Amino acid sequence: MNTSSKGVTRLANTLAIAAAALAFSTLTSAAGERLASLNAGVGAQRPVYAAVGPATRAPIGWVDFCHEYKTECVTKASAPRDIVMTAKTWDDLVKVNNWVNQSIKPMTDIEHWGVVERWNMGEDGYGDCEDYVLLKRHMLMQAGWPREALLVTVVRDKNDDGHAVLTVKTDRGEFILDNQEAQILPWTQTGYKYVKRQSQSDQNVWVALGEPRNAPATVSAR
Repeated sequence: MNTSSKGVTRLANTLAIAAAALAFSTLTSAAGERLASLNAGVGAQRPVYAAVGPATRAPIGWVDFCHEYKTECVTKASAPRDIVMTAKTWDDLVKVNNWVNQSIKPMTDIEHWGVVERWNMGEDGYGDCEDYVLLKRHMLMQAGWPREALLVTVVRDKNDDGHAVLTVKTDRGEFILDNQEAQILPWTQTGYKYVKRQSQSDQNVWVALGEPRNAPATVSAR
C-alpha cells in the first residue's frame, strides 16, 4: 500500500470515529444557548467581510497537499456561495470545531515529520494549525457544507508568526475556526493580520486579503 492509500485509510478511520462522536456529542449546550452564542458573536451590526485583493501564490504546503490528497483538490470553478447561518448550522460548526481541536494533539511539522512544512489532516492524531483546518474543512464538506464557503486562510497571529485558520463565509459575516482559540469568532475579533486565502470560486486559486503584507514562508505555528 502506498503512502497516499495509507493516508486515505487513516482518514476514513478518523472520520468514522468523528461521525460517531459527533452523533452523541455533548460539547454544545441547549438550542437556546447555542442561538444566544451565535447572536452574541454576530451582534446586531451589519456583517463585515474581509477585503479580497488580486490572485496570489498558493502556499507550498497546499500545493504538496494536493499531490498527496488529489481528491481534495480536483474541482471545477464555481459560483461563490455563503452559508445561511441558523442555530442548527452554528451548532454543527461548533461540534466540528470542538471535536477536531480536542482530537488532534499539537505538534510542529519539524517535530512530526522532520520537515519545515507538510500539510495533511492529522490522521495519526498529531498535527499543526493547517492540519486542524484541513480536517475541519473536510468534515464539514462531508456533512454537505459547500466548499465555496470554507476557505483555508493564512494569517499572521498575535506573535506575528505564520498561522492557518478556516474562514467560514455566511450571510451573517465571516467566522474563524482556529486551533489556538476555543471559541468561533468573527474574523474582526481574532487580532490576526489576514494575508491570503482560497478563492470562493476556485479553491486552487488564492487571493490576497486586506492591505498588502509580506506572506509568511510557512504556516507551521501550532
